[in-house]
Amino acid sequence: MTYVADIESNPFGYQPDCERFVPGFGDVGADFHVIGDHPGAHGGVTSGIPFTETPGAEVLQRALLQGGLLRRVGTPPTVASTYLSYLHLCVPESTPTDDDYRRFEVFIESEVRAIAAHVLLPVGERATKWVFENMTTRSTADLDMQELHATEVIGSGWLVMPIADPRTWTDGERQELGDALTELQARDFRREADLGRLVGGDEPYFVR
Repeated sequence: MTYVADIESNPFGYQPDCERFVPGFGDVGADFHVIGDHPGAHGGVTSGIPFTETPGAEVLQRALLQGGLLRRVGTPPTVASTYLSYLHLCVPESTPTDDDYRRFEVFIESEVRAIAAHVLLPVGERATKWVFENMTTRSTADLDMQELHATEVIGSGWLVMPIADPRTWTDGERQELGDALTELQARDFRREADLGRLVGGDEPYFVR
């Protein structure tokens, strides 16, 4: 018997209706879930690993390493309680349409809920808009990704930290994300409820 917790690449066995795709990668019990756009934008077309093979992916990996979400950068990276995936997991022949994103939305939605990470890190405007619309009550009108970059937004059961598209970063934005992730982990960032009062006894009973 194979347990999904033992599998880093495509742990849920997704088989989308496309010739090439880049499935989710990482720890299925992750505290952090990094959500990108599609392989053509954020990398992995050849490797099959999200956020690899492109200059933007490399600079993002370095920020995640600085912030403690990776133990080692590379293809594949060595994750530290982190999961990486895309809104649109298939390798597109051209820029995906809104219909294309809706076609594959079932994969990312089921993945987010199965991983149940405490912190969602959407990368770029489209991923941030999707997370805001589906996991928070935050308005998506007039998103300013530079202003939102590496800030904390309270969601409906998640803490959200939007990330500006790394293809446009300066060195300052890389440092800002690394510092924000380090600071976040110095606090209790977990989204849990104590139901101990409902089950009797004096011990807390935390649920995700």
